[in-house]
Amino acid sequence: MTEREGTMQLQQFFGINPIYSRVIFSMVRKDNLIEDATKIISEKPKPFIKWVGGKRQLLKQFREMGLYPPDGFDPIKSTYHEPFVGGGAVFLDLLPKKAVLSDLNFEMITTYKVIKSDVEKLIKTLKTYEYSKDFFLKIRSKNSQRLSDVQIAARFIYLNRTCFNGLYRVNSRGEFNVPFGKYHNPLICDEDNLKKIAKTLKNVKIYNEDYKKVLKRAKKGDFIYFDPPYYPVNRTSNFTGYTVQGFFEKEQEELRDVFFELHKRGCFVMLSNSDTPLINKLYSNLDEKIKVNKVLAGRNVNSNAKKRGKIKEILVVNY
Repeated sequence: MTEREGTMQLQQFFGINPIYSRVIFSMVRKDNLIEDATKIISEKPKPFIKWVGGKRQLLKQFREMGLYPPDGFDPIKSTYHEPFVGGGAVFLDLLPKKAVLSDLNFEMITTYKVIKSDVEKLIKTLKTYEYSKDFFLKIRSKNSQRLSDVQIAARFIYLNRTCFNGLYRVNSRGEFNVPFGKYHNPLICDEDNLKKIAKTLKNVKIYNEDYKKVLKRAKKGDFIYFDPPYYPVNRTSNFTGYTVQGFFEKEQEELRDVFFELHKRGCFVMLSNSDTPLINKLYSNLDEKIKVNKVLAGRNVNSNAKKRGKIKEILVVNY
């Protein structure tokens, strides 16, 4: 059985993407393909946090449109980079052999590192947390600079699971200020999934840094996915920022320049953003290989349920 035959069989049988099927094919016995692959896929984790703009529900649409993943990316030899990692849905869909995850959000990256290196202590701490408004406000009021890494990670996951719609928003002082969310018995400690995430992160490099550092690491043939804070579609929609610094027109232009530099380097690059005149202008006419595509995304963060629904986003690819 050739690699192409095996990976096609895995894609068709399990409905998985071509990159992940190649990774699995490299790990299984070829005479026991489906049985071995079933065991591996059963251990595949899902994002451990809810994240506004998370791409888990969009990946099938990306695949059906032929936009993801890039055919030329080698998940065994080359590296996947996700500089605005968030919930990590794309990384967890691909699960390449080599990956670099990074973000400027210190508490988020601390959480990833704790899951990787100290998941048992994290689980033990989360199991002591209760779902109530009083407890939520107590945890929210804590100064993360005075907490241990495990406490930071537990607080981050707890607030994400119990705040309104899983938002992450900070004020000008860097303080988390999303209100309490009303849920029916939310799952605060998903022990099984956290352990799966820990195994997945074992050989992954994790950094708390600006996305531009990807320029120091990315090589020809690497795959980079940018999912930055979106440019607001109107003056009232920019509520999803998760760092004090903000991400506005100047930052979007700088990101475009990084995208183009990686393109010239021979990397595979994919970027998501809002469907606005500015973003369309930034990525149009850069190069004939760089295409701006429109996709439909569900958004469920409006406090008025009637105003939630599908909106257009863009997906820029250079392959």
